[in-house]
Amino acid sequence: MSDVLFTSHATAKGGRDGHVKSDDGIIDLNLVNPAGGSKEKGTNPEQLFAAGYAACYDGALNLKASNRNKEIDSTITADVSFLKDQSDNGFKVGVTLNVEIKGVSQSEAEELAEEAHEFCPYSKATRGNIDVNLNVKAV
Repeated sequence: MSDVLFTSHATAKGGRDGHVKSDDGIIDLNLVNPAGGSKEKGTNPEQLFAAGYAACYDGALNLKASNRNKEIDSTITADVSFLKDQSDNGFKVGVTLNVEIKGVSQSEAEELAEEAHEFCPYSKATRGNIDVNLNVKAV
C-alpha cells in the first residue's frame, strides 16, 4: 500500500436492513433496502456511495480547474443505480456523474470533467469495475 494519509472507519451490521456507524459517531444511520418495499426511514449503501463519490469527484474537478487557473463553481450529483447483473443473476452498481460547471465553455467543462475523472480516487477505484458515465454541462 502507498503512504497512508488517513484511514476512515465505519461498521455495518445487519446488511441492507441494518445499521452503519462511523467510529467517531458522525455517521450513525439505519439502513433500509429501497427494493424491499419497507416503509422505514433510512439510507442505503448506494446513497452513501453517491455522497462520497460526488464529494471526491468535485474536489478533483476543482483541483484540476485551479491547476489551469480557471475559476469555476461546480455542482456534482452522483446517481448510483442498483442493477441486475445479467452475467451471473446477481447485482451490480452503475454511476452517472452529473457535472455542472459555471465559469467555462462546454468544451472546457468536458475537458476538466475528463481530467477529474482520470484523477479522482473514486474514479480510479471503480475504473474497469463498474460503468461510470459523465453527463457534463457548462451552466
